Amino acid sequence: MRALIHQTFGSPEEVLQIEDRPLPEPGEGEVRLRIVLSPIHNHDLWTVRGQYGFKPELPAASGTEALGVVDALGAGVENLSVGQRVATGGTFGAWSEYLTVNAAGLIPVPDSLPDESAAQLVSMPFSTVTLLHFLDVKPGDWIVQNAANGAVGRMLAQLGAARGVNVVGLVRRTAGVDELREQGIERVVATDQDDWKEQVARITGGAPIVAGVDSVGGSSAGDVLSLIAEDGTLVIFGAMNSPTIEIASSDVIFKHTTVKGFWGSKVIPQLDPALRGELFGELVQRVTDGTLTLPVAATFDAADISEAVQATNSAGRVGKVLLRF
Repeated sequence: MRALIHQTFGSPEEVLQIEDRPLPEPGEGEVRLRIVLSPIHNHDLWTVRGQYGFKPELPAASGTEALGVVDALGAGVENLSVGQRVATGGTFGAWSEYLTVNAAGLIPVPDSLPDESAAQLVSMPFSTVTLLHFLDVKPGDWIVQNAANGAVGRMLAQLGAARGVNVVGLVRRTAGVDELREQGIERVVATDQDDWKEQVARITGGAPIVAGVDSVGGSSAGDVLSLIAEDGTLVIFGAMNSPTIEIASSDVIFKHTTVKGFWGSKVIPQLDPALRGELFGELVQRVTDGTLTLPVAATFDAADISEAVQATNSAGRVGKVLLRF
């Protein structure tokens, strides 16, 4: 079977190569999946660079999320059938033609979901709806986020609106405001405008912003914190531009701000199974009724991984880049 492997850590478009690997056999409680589509996430690329919270042994497989079709059943698997579509997230080695996984962790995909949506349902959407739960906000509350035109930013705005939570988004380019408006996402402000803080105040009408999400790092984290009201919470979700955050001590001290980290790989396993099922059900409902959109920027054959990574890193990209096996 074909699989994307890297022999060294480095730039993904340079070190990832298609290699032939033996067809895996499912063990007890496992199934073998034939991978249909797999998205490229930022954390996948950081892992290939050797700069993520998880560092695999070399030579290493790659990819973490996929839509697959059950191809073979291991002993003791009774809740799935050969030919069934399933989604998997957080499964290392997803960038391959076939993959063996624990059957208990798979999510059956309803017929109403197209392949392109199902392929990206777990990692980012589920992390986003879990983040919204983690923020502990209620209908009518105001929150702010940067990277509003990123995948998580778009989804947080849509899921927040569906729950009655007011979300203000920050983008770095004025053009990003129009891009989001075209998708029906309002309440977006570009920080390249001198009066961006005043624009935020006009949007909220002076209502307190109780929480903020930073996915960028650097001084952008401080921009988010500067907007949060007293006794608010700043959640560090990502580090798109910088591995460090720059925040004002005065904002933390005098506003009594709580600063937390959020890593889905840590938070999601700690969720009560009933709550996890409830959140997944919400996601499927939102995608099915169009409340939550999961656009696709482009789809590439796995052999064209270099071009796929370049497309992922392109400015102004809307939607995920998918790999086909």
